[in-house]
Amino acid sequence: MDDASYCATPAPAPPEAAAGPPFAECVLCREPTEYPESTRGATLCPVCAWQEAGRSACSG
Repeated sequence: MDDASYCATPAPAPPEAAAGPPFAECVLCREPTEYPESTRGATLCPVCAWQEAGRSACSG
């Protein structure tokens, strides 16, 4: 069986824009967060939230 399409890989899908309302920026790294822009207070992206949790847990 010499079917070349058997081993062919599909073309990568183009990145899609996130659907939904505009998201708030992280106050530390300015990346989009999972919170809408209308959220009050200091919003953190998941990465910065995880790092802050580690810092506060180890601060004694």
